[in-house]
Amino acid sequence: MANERNVEDRLQALEAEMQVVREEAAAARALAAGADRDVAEYRKEMRGHTRVLNAIREDQLDQGAKLNALKTELGALKTELGEFKTETRDGFTKVNLGVAQIVAMLSNLTPDADDQSDK
Repeated sequence: MANERNVEDRLQALEAEMQVVREEAAAARALAAGADRDVAEYRKEMRGHTRVLNAIREDQLDQGAKLNALKTELGALKTELGEFKTETRDGFTKVNLGVAQIVAMLSNLTPDADDQSDK
């Protein structure tokens, strides 16, 4: 009889423990399902971030190409400006020489100021 009672007590304890295990398993499944939803949401967000980063990358590549084109154009303009400066200097040198020749010719045509003061 004691042995039957012992088996019954153990069986009741085991059934109570199984109930706790079932409740904990259900709670674990609920947590796992929630975690799965969270992971899915994070993956969705990460895909969105990845698309944004890829779009930014494309923009940066386009802007880089435009900057390189502008750099090339600016180099050409600098070269052109340097040539213009050289031509301008040469032109002013010729003008200065011409003015000097004109002054010299005019000086030869007019009597000296000293000669005029003597009279």
